[in-house]
Amino acid sequence: EKAVNLKKDLAEMQEWMTQAEEEYLEKDFEYKSPEELENAVEEMKRAKEDVLQKEVRVKILKDNIKMLAAKVPSSGQDLATELNIVLENYQLLCNRIRGKCHTLEEVWSCWIELLQYLDLETAWLNNLEERVQMTENLPDKLDAVNDALESLESVLRHPADNRTQIRELGQTLIDGGILDDIISEKLEAFNARYEELSHLAVSRQIALEQQLQTMRETDHMLQVLQENLAELDRQLTSYLTDRVDAFQIPQEAQ
Repeated sequence: EKAVNLKKDLAEMQEWMTQAEEEYLEKDFEYKSPEELENAVEEMKRAKEDVLQKEVRVKILKDNIKMLAAKVPSSGQDLATELNIVLENYQLLCNRIRGKCHTLEEVWSCWIELLQYLDLETAWLNNLEERVQMTENLPDKLDAVNDALESLESVLRHPADNRTQIRELGQTLIDGGILDDIISEKLEAFNARYEELSHLAVSRQIALEQQLQTMRETDHMLQVLQENLAELDRQLTSYLTDRVDAFQIPQEAQ
């Protein structure tokens, strides 16, 4: 009777493993939304816990069959053979579910990481847009133009590492058919805004550089002119003080 019950337990265990494999490993998942992906991750975590909890039952079966085999070798031999098959299948099931759970967790982590990088770069784009707007309607003063140019250049000196991560993470998920529509839409919008703003910022940078150069040249010319006028004023003052006749001084002084 004990052998019959153990045989029945082995059969039930095998049946449960077959159902678990069909439910967790053979089902065709499509992850078209973050909610679907997150639900799949949680489901696989529960599946892993469920399978691992059966380890106690498998150990009890193993111990009982060993005890029976020691007492009744003829009955225990057949059960031992079935037990080995069940043990192999159970170990394979555990490994596969662990593997799939790990893969889904990695995919979810990849998605979260992509969102974090997108948030960082979006904040940078917002800052860049703000700096570009600050370059409009500047007062016609050298210091103001110079400060605006330095401020814009400081934002433009932004490393490309984050954008590289966004491209690689997005491509990895898209290649796996995971959230491909959502990610493609996000990347397209981000890249379009990045190209537009960076092009506008570089154009404004060049314009400010040219404006600054012109203002510096003008300031230099005015400085030279002021120096020449000051020297001329000094000479004229000297002539007046010495009561020099106009016809006795150089033509430019006349």
